[in-house]
Amino acid sequence: MGEQAMVVVGVDGSASALAAVREAVREAAWRGCGLRIVHAFIWPLMHVDVGASEAVPEGGLRHDAERVLAEATAAAKAANGRVEVTSDLVTGGPAGVLLAAARAAQLLVLGDRGLGGFTGLLLGSVAVEVTAHCATPVLVVRGEARAGPVVLGVDGSPGSAAAVRQAFGEARQRDAELLAVRVWHDAATALAYSIPALYDPLAARAAEQQELDTAIEAMRKQRPDVRVRTEVVPGRTGRELVRLSEQAQLVVVGARGRGGFQGLLLGSVSQQLLHHAACPVLVVRHTPVEEPAGG
Repeated sequence: MGEQAMVVVGVDGSASALAAVREAVREAAWRGCGLRIVHAFIWPLMHVDVGASEAVPEGGLRHDAERVLAEATAAAKAANGRVEVTSDLVTGGPAGVLLAAARAAQLLVLGDRGLGGFTGLLLGSVAVEVTAHCATPVLVVRGEARAGPVVLGVDGSPGSAAAVRQAFGEARQRDAELLAVRVWHDAATALAYSIPALYDPLAARAAEQQELDTAIEAMRKQRPDVRVRTEVVPGRTGRELVRLSEQAQLVVVGARGRGGFQGLLLGSVSQQLLHHAACPVLVVRHTPVEEPAGG
């Protein structure tokens, strides 16, 4: 077996990025792999002089970027000195640099607010682009660190199936309970008001529970050591998962759920969580495996 892929974390000198570094170190320790810290250095592309000036020999944009990496590396080693840490100053735009770094990684970790190279993170285009296009799971560190369950949003979509696998692993690593949730809001709810004689709420809820149980059944058998609780919740998916995030240590969702628009790369639920969740959010993209030719 070759060297195990690293966890990658993007940094920019912000407090949010340092929080992401500490979470990334923990993830790397759980996985038994190294941590790669990456800073996107866009100024050379804009033909800006990045070196030190005669007046300020220790100044210069490159020195500032190197300081950002040194500070992040120190924070990582302080959090866990047993994790191997490397750092890279990479010329390029933030989204492109992060997506390229993530290709060889098993997890990409980001903070929820940025400075400098990651200006507008999660409020602008960078995080949306990264999370939408990244085949590697993306962990966005936001909210408060707390004990609590790992909350998994399940809707039966391919992205949800990928999220199920990832959530079981996270719950096991964290020695946490896994709360698998299916939020119940569809046409049947409206039908209950318009044609109540044709609607059996108990049967509908039982069907939703069966869908949820089926979605996690295989992983439940593979990981019997993970404590699992299931819950069918009435309401709007994004709103309910945000509510549950207030008592969770992590929320795991697919990048795009069932019922999205054709071609949509990042679903409304995952976007809502990225903006409003009270804890870190792990977004998992479904990547279909191509069948061998003639197979």
